[in-house]
Amino acid sequence: QVQLVESGGGLVQPGGSVRLSCAAADTIVDCNEMGWYRQALGKERELVATITSSGSTDYADSVKGRFTISRNNAKNTVYLQMNNLKPEDTAVYYCNARGVLVTPPLRVLEQVWGQGTLVTVSS
Repeated sequence: QVQLVESGGGLVQPGGSVRLSCAAADTIVDCNEMGWYRQALGKERELVATITSSGSTDYADSVKGRFTISRNNAKNTVYLQMNNLKPEDTAVYYCNARGVLVTPPLRVLEQVWGQGTLVTVSS
């Protein structure tokens, strides 16, 4: 089973910082694009940030200037540094990979999701 494993969620006070990590299983050889999405209670899942293998990034307007996405291509790992957190950032954060080369057998998957990690911003 192809896996992405998130870590780093938890409870943080408003104005605080959290760093999320997402590591790909050994069965994942390469990913064209990796990113983070989030889903708040009662709302639809939404894009937070994405990064391509060449380093091009895209952010939701609501997180620009506060969140930074980065990745380690050699380890197929993606990170999300979240600063100046607000209560409205509270959500389950999901790691996503698109254009995923996996093995065995060698094949390309359209996308893979992680299981999610909860970030709660509250005083």
